[in-house]
Amino acid sequence: MHPNPVFHTASVAENLAFARARSFGVLAVSVAGAAPMLSHVPFLLSEDGETVELHLVRSNPIARALSAPLPARLAVNGPDSYVSPDWYGIDDQVPTWNYVAVHLTGVLELRPQEELAGVLDRLSDLFEDRLLPKIPWRRAKMDPEVLARLMRMIVPVRLRIETVEGTWKLGQNKPEAVRLAAAAGIEEAGIGAELAALAGLMRQQ
Repeated sequence: MHPNPVFHTASVAENLAFARARSFGVLAVSVAGAAPMLSHVPFLLSEDGETVELHLVRSNPIARALSAPLPARLAVNGPDSYVSPDWYGIDDQVPTWNYVAVHLTGVLELRPQEELAGVLDRLSDLFEDRLLPKIPWRRAKMDPEVLARLMRMIVPVRLRIETVEGTWKLGQNKPEAVRLAAAAGIEEAGIGAELAALAGLMRQQ
């Protein structure tokens, strides 16, 4: 997380809402001083904001390391962009990068295999509902033997959340006119991801 507290004004509820809306992030676990293990995962954040449900391929190094619960962090990234000093319209500025990121930190644990079907259903329901009016995909559409074979290859996992942190680096440390000028530059330049969304967040500050 960025050390400047001006970028940490979002509430826990706002950070959780952002993570829930994204529902995709980078899961990080480190064991016995080894390099961190990372996995890019879709996830389901509980309504109370206390747990994250996900699944991993059984051969994933993180899954293999979970013989006992482990500390873990789930990093959820949002829109981001390079910011050129020229866009500010004032002197003596330096390049930077604006972005939104939320970290969910806690304890990661394997769950009983009989919970897997429920995890998969809740995950697919979450994303299929975002595609309405398309008729939602359901597990019942699959051949039972094919489904059973695929499900043997993955394991259900849960992150019990202990801390929620967010960085919303949107130019809050600049005068309003300067911040709005940078937002316009971001929309025009196209270096980053989801530029219109980032510019919109900058204008809301």
